[in-house]
Amino acid sequence: MDTAPPQDHGEITLTYRDAAKADVDVLVALIESAYRGDSSRGGWTTEADILEGQRTDPQGVLEVITTPGSRLMIVERDGAVIACCQLEHRGEAAYFGMFAVRPELQGAGLGRRIIAEAERSARETWGVTQMHMTVISVREELIAWYERRGYRRTGRTSPFPYGDERFGIPQREDLAFELLVKDLV
Repeated sequence: MDTAPPQDHGEITLTYRDAAKADVDVLVALIESAYRGDSSRGGWTTEADILEGQRTDPQGVLEVITTPGSRLMIVERDGAVIACCQLEHRGEAAYFGMFAVRPELQGAGLGRRIIAEAERSARETWGVTQMHMTVISVREELIAWYERRGYRRTGRTSPFPYGDERFGIPQREDLAFELLVKDLV
């Protein structure tokens, strides 16, 4: 799917499309603003207290855009990029990641709408039966938000890439990624 028709649920009208190479700089700025630094503190998804440094970089975003079986879905309102998420086809499942909503728009129900569209799109495009994601295990509030959306904790973890500053500079020694799963059938 390259684009989806605008959605208006009596609230904000959103338009969805796949990212292109020309979108990389805007997407890096969006993702960084949602997770790192003082700007991220305007929303509730900040990781600023557990990680410093970058969340992503132009190369990482471009890789998501150009890798076969991977998409970076852009969400626009009135032509402005307000959110994005990664979808990657992995057999019977899709992977959901790189989810970012502009901090000043967080908490208004947009995330719920965007993740529902991502699930619908992955199901229709790839015929997947599950959505997978990884969340930093100490992010209890964020994990609880995903659980309210039907995701379940698996208890399966993978190590945080300590020493690789492309993923940030950890401020704690207990970071790991936990796999969350949702059935899409």
